[in-house]
Amino acid sequence: MASVRMKRMESLLREEISSLILRDEIKDPRVDTMVSISGVSVSKDLIYAKVRVSGFKGRLQLEEAVHGLNSAAGFIQKRLGRALHVRHTPRLTFFADHSIEEGFELNQSMRKLSPGL
Repeated sequence: MASVRMKRMESLLREEISSLILRDEIKDPRVDTMVSISGVSVSKDLIYAKVRVSGFKGRLQLEEAVHGLNSAAGFIQKRLGRALHVRHTPRLTFFADHSIEEGFELNQSMRKLSPGL
């Protein structure tokens, strides 16, 4: 039962944070709509949430966007509390997610090794 609750909270957090970014409600200039939430992991007690951020930017710009999101974490948590109607809104920590870029680089390396693919 607890894992279902965790998955639901992760999904809701991902949707709400993504919509805040898309609606341009986060006023930090480092955060724009080219940033997306690639995943959320919530602790078992639902007090902490790690938010993975990816985007169509370079590594430096993505790191700056993550710093902007961490700076705006209090504002985001407040908005989430209003939208989700939960007793305790998880404390958010944002991390850069480079897995898409790394997967693309791995794919390119494999194509170089096997030109027939």
